[in-house]
Amino acid sequence: MGYVRCVNASSPGRIVLLTTSHRVAPGLLSWPAWQALQGADRVLCADGTHPQLPYLREAGIQVDESAPTAEDLVDACAGGHTVVVVATGEGEPRLTDGLARLAGSGRVRMPDLELLPASYDLPGARLLDLVQVMDRIRVECPWSSQQTHKGLAKYGIEEAYELVEAIEEGDRDELREELGDVLLQVVFHARIAEEGGPEDDDEPFSIDDVAGGIVTKLIHRHPHVFGDETASTPEEVKEHWLRTKAVEKQRTSVTEGVPLGQPGLALAAKLASRARTAGLEVPLPEGEGVGYELLALAVRAETEGVDPEAALRAAARAYRDAIRVREGRPTDGLPAES
Repeated sequence: MGYVRCVNASSPGRIVLLTTSHRVAPGLLSWPAWQALQGADRVLCADGTHPQLPYLREAGIQVDESAPTAEDLVDACAGGHTVVVVATGEGEPRLTDGLARLAGSGRVRMPDLELLPASYDLPGARLLDLVQVMDRIRVECPWSSQQTHKGLAKYGIEEAYELVEAIEEGDRDELREELGDVLLQVVFHARIAEEGGPEDDDEPFSIDDVAGGIVTKLIHRHPHVFGDETASTPEEVKEHWLRTKAVEKQRTSVTEGVPLGQPGLALAAKLASRARTAGLEVPLPEGEGVGYELLALAVRAETEGVDPEAALRAAARAYRDAIRVREGRPTDGLPAES
């Protein structure tokens, strides 16, 4: 019956498949989407729990919650009618496949078909997915649900080193993956902190608090971008950063805030950088042994603008290759470190 009416209709009508992003608050639809909804002869949505439904009804739009077949949908367009289908999260593959089959048959005069995105993902929207996945893992995974800040600390260090290695190796695929692993550590710790507990003496905080804090810090430390100050060189930017940081922290020594647990070469170079930036001429402590020799080399590297840790890693990789050559083994395609 539907086939006959569509074939004989003077106008084929129009089907609008309206898609929305679950990462955007429901009801925040584009103006073309609202126009299509308000001008439609019929609005369909097969998902009675679709988050958009309350907002459509509040706007006075009647929504039919039936699940029509492709044939029913084409039939509903007879006489030039417009039918809007509010797509479910799966994108209505049954309907679209059915419509493609009908169009390919050549026996049916098809209505105009339009895909209308009603909302779009903003940059960073997939971070919302990560937060939701982490929430579920924290609750349902026997291992993840038992983790603590202290227990995860070693993984943060490992992932940071693997990220540095990917950067130094120039492997972009590995870089993307390692950035994700580092991001996971941030989200994981924030999820734990949200619960409070014995490790958190103060009030719990969430990933939004973490993000909000760094946003505030970045804006405050970039007055040349968000304020009235100007900076035309990287050196001027660094001066801005150090000046605002000093005001924020109210530190009495340039050594405050330098983590002593970092690798020795990096620690020595950081202390040398702090002293040099502050204009302090500090003689190296006198002493014998490899430690004092390494200290002198780290300070020299920092003065020359060289990262001593990166330089040593590069030399160590060359040494690794030399060992493999002596062993008669290839240096290319080395297996990843465990």
